[in-house]
Amino acid sequence: MSQPDAGVLRAFGADGASLEQLAGGRGLTWRAGDVVLRPHDGAAVTDWRATVLAELPHTSAFRTPRPIATADGSWRAGDWEAWEFVPGRADERRVEDVLRAGQAFHRALAHLDRPAFLGTGAGPVRPDDAWSRADRMAWEEEPLPRDPSLDRLAAAFRPVRAPSQLVHGDLLGNVLFADGHPPTVIDWPPYWRPTGLGSAVAAVDAVCWHGFPLGRLGALGDGIAEWSQLLVRALAFRIATLHVLGGWDTAGADRHRSVIDALV
Repeated sequence: MSQPDAGVLRAFGADGASLEQLAGGRGLTWRAGDVVLRPHDGAAVTDWRATVLAELPHTSAFRTPRPIATADGSWRAGDWEAWEFVPGRADERRVEDVLRAGQAFHRALAHLDRPAFLGTGAGPVRPDDAWSRADRMAWEEEPLPRDPSLDRLAAAFRPVRAPSQLVHGDLLGNVLFADGHPPTVIDWPPYWRPTGLGSAVAAVDAVCWHGFPLGRLGALGDGIAEWSQLLVRALAFRIATLHVLGGWDTAGADRHRSVIDALV
Protein backbone atom coordinates (compact mmCIF):
# COMPACT_ATOMS: atom_id res chain seq x y z
CA MET A 1 0.00 0.00 0.00
CA SER A 2 1.71 3.21 -1.15
CA GLN A 3 -0.85 6.02 -1.14
CA PRO A 4 -4.62 6.46 -1.41
CA ASP A 5 -5.88 6.39 -4.97
CA ALA A 6 -8.33 8.72 -6.68
CA GLY A 7 -11.30 6.56 -5.72
CA VAL A 8 -10.43 6.76 -2.03
CA LEU A 9 -9.94 10.52 -2.21
CA ARG A 10 -13.28 10.90 -3.96
CA ALA A 11 -15.03 8.72 -1.35
CA PHE A 12 -13.84 11.00 1.47
CA GLY A 13 -14.52 14.23 -0.41
CA ALA A 14 -10.86 15.02 -0.97
CA ASP A 15 -10.74 14.62 -4.76
CA GLY A 16 -8.76 17.37 -6.42
CA ALA A 17 -6.52 17.94 -3.40
CA SER A 18 -2.80 17.28 -3.73
CA LEU A 19 -1.34 14.52 -1.58
CA GLU A 20 1.34 15.23 1.03
CA GLN A 21 3.02 12.44 2.97
CA LEU A 22 3.08 13.24 6.69
CA ALA A 23 5.83 12.51 9.17
CA GLY A 24 5.14 9.68 11.58
CA GLY A 25 2.52 7.03 11.09
CA ARG A 26 5.23 4.63 9.84
CA GLY A 27 5.29 6.57 6.56
CA LEU A 28 1.73 5.52 5.72
CA THR A 29 -0.18 8.71 6.57
CA TRP A 30 -1.17 11.28 3.94
CA ARG A 31 -2.79 14.69 3.90
CA ALA A 32 -5.16 15.81 1.14
CA GLY A 33 -6.30 19.34 1.94
CA ASP A 34 -8.20 19.20 5.22
CA VAL A 35 -8.34 15.39 5.20
CA VAL A 36 -5.77 13.02 6.73
CA LEU A 37 -5.80 9.45 5.42
CA ARG A 38 -4.19 6.39 6.96
CA PRO A 39 -4.55 2.63 6.48
CA HIS A 40 -7.36 1.39 8.66
CA ASP A 41 -6.98 -1.30 11.33
CA GLY A 42 -9.81 -3.55 10.23
CA ALA A 43 -13.55 -3.03 10.35
CA ALA A 44 -14.08 -3.83 14.04
CA VAL A 45 -11.40 -1.50 15.42
CA THR A 46 -11.80 1.27 12.87
CA ASP A 47 -15.58 1.56 13.03
CA TRP A 48 -15.65 1.38 16.83
CA ARG A 49 -12.91 3.99 17.28
CA ALA A 50 -14.43 6.37 14.72
CA THR A 51 -17.85 6.08 16.36
CA VAL A 52 -16.36 6.84 19.79
CA LEU A 53 -14.27 9.81 18.65
CA ALA A 54 -17.03 11.27 16.51
CA GLU A 55 -19.05 11.86 19.69
CA LEU A 56 -16.41 12.24 22.42
CA PRO A 57 -16.79 15.64 24.11
CA HIS A 58 -13.69 17.81 23.98
CA THR A 59 -12.52 19.95 26.89
CA SER A 60 -10.06 22.75 27.49
CA ALA A 61 -7.50 20.03 28.38
CA PHE A 62 -7.63 17.97 25.18
CA ARG A 63 -9.27 17.47 21.81
CA THR A 64 -9.08 14.81 19.10
CA PRO A 65 -9.48 14.93 15.35
CA ARG A 66 -12.98 13.98 14.20
CA PRO A 67 -13.32 11.02 11.83
CA ILE A 68 -14.60 11.64 8.32
CA ALA A 69 -17.22 9.34 6.81
CA THR A 70 -17.50 8.49 3.14
CA ALA A 71 -20.38 9.74 1.04
CA ASP A 72 -22.31 6.54 1.83
CA GLY A 73 -21.73 6.85 5.58
CA SER A 74 -18.91 4.32 6.02
CA TRP A 75 -15.82 4.97 8.11
CA ARG A 76 -13.70 3.09 5.53
CA ALA A 77 -12.96 3.27 1.81
CA GLY A 78 -10.88 0.40 0.49
CA ASP A 79 -7.95 0.03 2.88
CA TRP A 80 -8.19 3.60 4.20
CA GLU A 81 -9.80 5.68 6.95
CA ALA A 82 -9.95 9.48 7.11
CA TRP A 83 -9.70 12.15 9.81
CA GLU A 84 -9.95 15.91 9.87
CA PHE A 85 -6.61 17.68 9.68
CA VAL A 86 -5.81 19.42 12.97
CA PRO A 87 -2.83 21.81 13.05
CA GLY A 88 -0.10 21.26 15.60
CA ARG A 89 3.22 19.54 16.18
CA ALA A 90 4.32 16.80 18.52
CA ASP A 91 6.97 17.77 21.06
CA GLU A 92 8.38 14.84 23.01
CA ARG A 93 10.19 17.27 25.34
CA ARG A 94 6.87 18.47 26.80
CA VAL A 95 6.42 15.30 28.82
CA GLU A 96 4.31 16.75 31.62
CA ASP A 97 1.99 18.44 29.10
CA VAL A 98 1.62 15.17 27.18
CA LEU A 99 0.73 13.31 30.37
CA ARG A 100 -1.85 15.93 31.38
CA ALA A 101 -3.52 15.74 27.97
CA GLY A 102 -3.47 11.94 28.10
CA GLN A 103 -5.01 11.87 31.55
CA ALA A 104 -7.80 14.21 30.42
CA PHE A 105 -8.41 11.97 27.42
CA HIS A 106 -8.58 8.92 29.68
CA ARG A 107 -11.05 10.61 32.00
CA ALA A 108 -13.30 11.23 29.00
CA LEU A 109 -13.15 7.51 28.14
CA ALA A 110 -13.69 6.17 31.64
CA HIS A 111 -17.40 5.44 31.16
CA LEU A 112 -16.89 3.22 28.10
CA ASP A 113 -17.11 -0.55 28.24
CA ARG A 114 -14.40 -2.85 27.00
CA PRO A 115 -14.90 -3.35 23.25
CA ALA A 116 -15.33 -6.93 22.08
CA PHE A 117 -12.41 -6.78 19.64
CA LEU A 118 -9.91 -6.39 22.47
CA GLY A 119 -10.86 -9.79 23.88
CA THR A 120 -8.99 -11.04 26.91
CA GLY A 121 -5.60 -9.38 27.06
CA ALA A 122 -5.71 -8.51 23.36
CA GLY A 123 -3.85 -5.51 22.04
CA PRO A 124 -5.03 -2.79 19.73
CA VAL A 125 -5.09 -4.34 16.27
CA ARG A 126 -4.70 -8.09 15.78
CA PRO A 127 -3.84 -10.90 18.18
CA ASP A 128 -0.55 -11.52 16.32
CA ASP A 129 0.38 -7.84 15.99
CA ALA A 130 3.78 -7.13 17.60
CA TRP A 131 2.37 -4.54 19.99
CA SER A 132 -0.54 -6.75 20.98
CA ARG A 133 1.76 -9.67 21.70
CA ALA A 134 4.18 -7.52 23.69
CA ASP A 135 1.30 -6.09 25.72
CA ARG A 136 0.20 -9.59 26.71
CA MET A 137 3.80 -10.52 27.53
CA ALA A 138 4.20 -7.52 29.82
CA TRP A 139 1.08 -8.59 31.72
CA GLU A 140 2.11 -12.25 32.02
CA GLU A 141 -0.53 -13.50 29.61
CA GLU A 142 2.17 -14.85 27.26
CA PRO A 143 5.78 -15.80 27.99
CA LEU A 144 8.36 -13.07 27.60
CA PRO A 145 11.34 -13.67 25.29
CA ARG A 146 14.36 -14.97 27.17
CA ASP A 147 16.63 -12.00 27.61
CA PRO A 148 18.62 -10.67 30.60
CA SER A 149 16.91 -7.27 30.50
CA LEU A 150 13.43 -8.77 30.44
CA ASP A 151 14.40 -11.34 33.08
CA ARG A 152 15.30 -8.50 35.46
CA LEU A 153 12.03 -6.69 34.82
CA ALA A 154 9.96 -9.88 35.12
CA ALA A 155 11.54 -10.57 38.52
CA ALA A 156 10.15 -7.20 39.64
CA PHE A 157 6.58 -7.89 38.49
CA ARG A 158 4.03 -7.54 41.27
CA PRO A 159 0.21 -7.73 41.11
CA VAL A 160 -1.47 -4.53 39.92
CA ARG A 161 -4.84 -3.91 41.55
CA ALA A 162 -5.75 -0.62 39.88
CA PRO A 163 -8.87 -1.04 37.72
CA SER A 164 -8.55 -1.22 33.96
CA GLN A 165 -10.22 0.95 31.35
CA LEU A 166 -9.56 2.10 27.80
CA VAL A 167 -6.19 3.82 27.51
CA HIS A 168 -3.98 5.26 24.77
CA GLY A 169 -0.93 3.06 24.44
CA ASP A 170 1.44 5.45 22.64
CA LEU A 171 0.97 9.00 23.87
CA LEU A 172 4.37 10.68 23.75
CA GLY A 173 4.62 11.33 20.00
CA ASN A 174 0.88 11.47 19.47
CA VAL A 175 -0.10 14.69 21.25
CA LEU A 176 0.03 17.78 19.03
CA PHE A 177 0.48 21.31 20.35
CA ALA A 178 -0.69 24.50 18.67
CA ASP A 179 -0.93 27.99 20.14
CA GLY A 180 -4.44 28.88 21.22
CA HIS A 181 -5.77 25.32 21.09
CA PRO A 182 -6.00 22.43 23.55
CA PRO A 183 -3.50 19.62 22.98
CA THR A 184 -4.70 17.20 20.29
CA VAL A 185 -4.54 13.45 21.00
CA ILE A 186 -4.10 11.50 17.74
CA ASP A 187 -3.51 7.96 16.46
CA TRP A 188 -5.16 6.17 19.37
CA PRO A 189 -4.17 2.50 19.80
CA PRO A 190 -6.71 1.31 22.40
CA TYR A 191 -5.68 -0.98 25.24
CA TRP A 192 -7.68 -2.22 28.22
CA ARG A 193 -5.25 -1.72 31.09
CA PRO A 194 -4.88 0.30 34.32
CA THR A 195 -5.37 3.96 33.54
CA GLY A 196 -1.86 4.98 34.52
CA LEU A 197 -0.24 2.67 31.97
CA GLY A 198 -0.61 5.24 29.21
CA SER A 199 1.36 7.74 31.27
CA ALA A 200 3.94 5.10 32.22
CA VAL A 201 4.64 4.15 28.59
CA ALA A 202 5.06 7.82 27.69
CA ALA A 203 7.35 8.33 30.68
CA VAL A 204 9.72 5.45 29.87
CA ASP A 205 9.76 6.52 26.22
CA ALA A 206 10.77 10.02 27.28
CA VAL A 207 13.61 8.78 29.46
CA CYS A 208 14.92 6.12 27.07
CA TRP A 209 14.66 8.05 23.81
CA HIS A 210 14.22 11.78 24.41
CA GLY A 211 16.61 12.75 27.18
CA PHE A 212 14.12 13.23 29.99
CA PRO A 213 16.05 13.08 33.29
CA LEU A 214 15.89 9.68 34.92
CA GLY A 215 15.77 11.30 38.34
CA ARG A 216 12.43 12.92 37.51
CA LEU A 217 10.75 9.71 36.43
CA GLY A 218 9.14 9.03 39.79
CA ALA A 219 7.67 12.54 40.08
CA LEU A 220 5.81 12.12 36.78
CA GLY A 221 3.56 9.63 38.53
CA ASP A 222 2.34 11.89 41.32
CA GLY A 223 -1.23 10.83 42.03
CA ILE A 224 -1.09 7.72 39.80
CA ALA A 225 -1.76 4.49 41.67
CA GLU A 226 0.98 1.82 41.57
CA TRP A 227 3.21 4.04 39.45
CA SER A 228 6.45 2.13 40.04
CA GLN A 229 4.89 -1.17 38.96
CA LEU A 230 3.30 0.45 35.90
CA LEU A 231 6.73 1.73 34.87
CA VAL A 232 8.14 -1.80 35.12
CA ARG A 233 5.31 -3.14 32.95
CA ALA A 234 5.64 -0.28 30.46
CA LEU A 235 9.36 -0.84 29.99
CA ALA A 236 8.84 -4.60 29.63
CA PHE A 237 6.22 -3.85 26.97
CA ARG A 238 8.57 -1.62 24.98
CA ILE A 239 11.50 -4.04 25.16
CA ALA A 240 9.30 -7.03 24.29
CA THR A 241 7.96 -5.13 21.28
CA LEU A 242 11.50 -4.59 20.02
CA HIS A 243 12.16 -8.31 20.47
CA VAL A 244 9.09 -9.29 18.47
CA LEU A 245 9.99 -6.82 15.72
CA GLY A 246 13.58 -8.09 15.60
CA GLY A 247 14.97 -4.73 16.68
CA TRP A 248 16.49 -5.59 20.07
CA ASP A 249 20.30 -5.60 20.15
CA THR A 250 23.27 -4.73 22.33
CA ALA A 251 22.81 -1.02 21.72
CA GLY A 252 19.20 -1.28 22.88
CA ALA A 253 20.24 -3.12 26.02
CA ASP A 254 22.81 -0.43 26.79
CA ARG A 255 20.25 2.34 26.23
CA HIS A 256 17.74 0.80 28.63
CA ARG A 257 20.12 -0.49 31.33
CA SER A 258 20.15 2.57 33.59
CA VAL A 259 16.36 2.78 33.50
CA ILE A 260 16.05 -0.90 34.42
CA ASP A 261 18.55 -0.34 37.24
CA ALA A 262 16.38 2.46 38.61
CA LEU A 263 13.14 0.49 38.38
CA VAL A 264 14.25 -2.83 39.84
